[in-house]
Amino acid sequence: MNIWKQPTDLARLNGWSANTMMETLGIRITAIGDDWLQGTMPVDHRTHQPYGLLHGGASVVLAETLGSTAAMLTLDPAKELAVGLDINANHIRGVRGGTVTGTAKMLHLGRSTQVWEIRIENEEGALVCISRITMAVVPARVVGPR
Repeated sequence: MNIWKQPTDLARLNGWSANTMMETLGIRITAIGDDWLQGTMPVDHRTHQPYGLLHGGASVVLAETLGSTAAMLTLDPAKELAVGLDINANHIRGVRGGTVTGTAKMLHLGRSTQVWEIRIENEEGALVCISRITMAVVPARVVGPR
């Protein structure tokens, strides 16, 4: 079942990240299915913590980016927007380099809230971080996605 109400062109979705933290960290939306969204982030000097490992906060940025983007795609932006209400993350495995891939899957699509699970894996497919984000669905105002 396709849950998207907006076009899912990858170039359009990645264009939303121009001049943002996502662009600075190298986050890219790379694939989309009927009910999931996937993106990558490099593990390098931009996303390391002082021990040379992937910073947990960078993992949360990737998770929030994927969950928020997916949530917005399920809505008509002329009528409503999704804003973050809560996010949590469990960091399972350290990563020193390469690329991590996150996949956001919908757990709940309600009238006023959405819940998404984001699995972040290393290049070998091992779980690095598991995150859950709750989005509030609010009426559209003057400000919306660029």
